Amino acid sequence: MEINSKLKDVLEVALLTTQKPLSIDDMQELFDEKIERSTLRMLLDELKNDWDKKTLNLIEVSSGYRFEAKQQFVENLMRMNPDRAPKYSRAVMEVLAIIAYRQPVTRGDIESIRGVALNPNAIRQLVEREWIDIVGVKETPGRPGLYGTTKHFLNDFGLTNLSDLPDIEKFEEQLNLDLAGNHNPEQNDTQASISNESSDGQK
Repeated sequence: MEINSKLKDVLEVALLTTQKPLSIDDMQELFDEKIERSTLRMLLDELKNDWDKKTLNLIEVSSGYRFEAKQQFVENLMRMNPDRAPKYSRAVMEVLAIIAYRQPVTRGDIESIRGVALNPNAIRQLVEREWIDIVGVKETPGRPGLYGTTKHFLNDFGLTNLSDLPDIEKFEEQLNLDLAGNHNPEQNDTQASISNESSDGQK
């Protein structure tokens, strides 16, 4: 029991000080002796419970585990670095939502769903943010690139895989969108198009 307590302390320190999520493989590298994966998962569950009533949550994302501030503290923390997070336009976030729920999609698919021409800067910004990337090509004339989301996207949105994507309405709230309440018909059509076929894009 004392050994497990020491192992858990090491995991806790590593998770609190790392700049990226830690996978189970990463955690095994912390110790001289081999620690079974099942033991590490048990200790992670204990850590989650230990922090349940504290200021951080231990969550699992695509690349592993990490601590993150509980939601009630996010607004306070943002005041320390108001310019740290890039601010994206509504159009850029609409494109991200389409790719997330309908992937893999081409530029033409995105334009068809939104009903307007796609600004190349929208794709560029999302690629630079490492939220999307080309995941293949469509076997049609010109072989256009197919876009999909990345592990970085899953990590940033606290998801382990695409099946964890919430309903489109909840995702829009997370993106600070409110398509349903917007009176622009094109934008309402965008939401309907994503919602009607979003299950096709989830794997």
